[in-house]
Amino acid sequence: MKISLPTAHRTSLLSCALLLPLATSALPTAPAFAADPPPDPRLATARRGERAGWILVHLEGSPGQVGYQHGYLLAEEIKDLLRVIKPFLEHSTKRNWDFYRDAGRTMLWDRIDEEYKQEIDGIVEGLKARGVAADRWDILALCANQELPYYYVPWLDRKAGNTPATHAPGNCSAFIATGSATRDGKIVMGHNAWTNYVVGSRWNVVFDIKPEKGARFIMDGLPGVITSDDDFGLSSNGIMITETTITQFEGWDPAGKAEFARARKALQYAHSIDEVVAIMLDGNNGGYANDWLIGDTKTGEIALFELGLKNHSLKRTKDGCYFGANYPESPKLRAEETKFDATRTDSSPLARKTRWEQLVSRAKGAIDVQKGQEFETDVFDVIDRKHGANERTLCGRVEISPRGVPEWDWTPYFPGGTVQAKVADAAMTARLEFWGQIGHNGSDFIAADFLKSHPEYDWMKGLLRDMKAQPWARLSAP
Repeated sequence: MKISLPTAHRTSLLSCALLLPLATSALPTAPAFAADPPPDPRLATARRGERAGWILVHLEGSPGQVGYQHGYLLAEEIKDLLRVIKPFLEHSTKRNWDFYRDAGRTMLWDRIDEEYKQEIDGIVEGLKARGVAADRWDILALCANQELPYYYVPWLDRKAGNTPATHAPGNCSAFIATGSATRDGKIVMGHNAWTNYVVGSRWNVVFDIKPEKGARFIMDGLPGVITSDDDFGLSSNGIMITETTITQFEGWDPAGKAEFARARKALQYAHSIDEVVAIMLDGNNGGYANDWLIGDTKTGEIALFELGLKNHSLKRTKDGCYFGANYPESPKLRAEETKFDATRTDSSPLARKTRWEQLVSRAKGAIDVQKGQEFETDVFDVIDRKHGANERTLCGRVEISPRGVPEWDWTPYFPGGTVQAKVADAAMTARLEFWGQIGHNGSDFIAADFLKSHPEYDWMKGLLRDMKAQPWARLSAP
């Protein structure tokens, strides 16, 4: 991507690349820059680099400035994501993009904090400066790309007496450990993101944001979205946050506050586990219902915060490990707010729960970032009792399975599964850095080969793209 920036800004970007700690190799050469026309002065503190399949951006300043930098530096990626997500959602949810724009405008916008409105509008301005046509409602719908299609749409369908077009997802495998569970007694946290490959292959941005107010933080995310969305983030307040979704959840409050805005606010402003919980409960709309894994490096305490709509619960400890694999933790929440079948021990969530129990027990006292990487790339199926990625392994692949995944309503061979993974410990949190890996560990997904073998997914031509396996890389706040 070609970006017009002044000489001083070129120096900042190159410095950013050089400051990143090296895991296996140096960053690739920085993009070429044109001398004219001079860029907007709001870009003076912005930087962009790339490494091991990740795009790294540093954004800094007021909400509008952070948004402008975001839209400008990631203009091509945002344009591309909008291009593919529109037909993907229309095919899979039976609603077109105008439906999502309107839902965001009428239901979410008025309840979003002013600073995040300004940031969204800043993204639009940055896109305009790069010649990309998108407006406020496009970016709002993009930010709500999890809660509107998979929580609001099913609620709306049920309200009308129709069979829901979509269901709440069952994505991701994550853990957080502390005390006697870890090698140094301090917190270690890991997460891998499961989703469809259309969106997931584009879930490769590392945002380092230094806002005008609140904590500086680093998170993974999608271009154009102001929160992580698969929720892996570390803040200068010493807070570590990740999550796994509660599969087959049913619940939505149209009068609530957008989940994406609350999740962003928690990462930016919380100083403690209690503050994360309070922010997420404030105006809870039931969207993107999760088992949140939270750590406070100042105290060494970790928590499992399960948040539905009617029910929520909190477990916390300074000595132990919590993990998630998309099963509801609370029997009450499971009974009242999900259709989850707790007797299906061969389902993806419960098979992965069993695998988590095995791995955590064996690694007690030795969990560190290296173990975390092993956990998040584990491909042992406890049902078949053999190695090989599928929908029941912690690092999952659905596109190779003829079985389909009922808890997601994904059809056999659906192109989806683990798209990336992240791990960090308390020391890395203090430096605002984490280890990340793009793609399946040691295995590529090639779109053309897949579509040739599975013509039933021809509608994804032009939407799917290759997802090459990358090495683990240390991703740092510049």
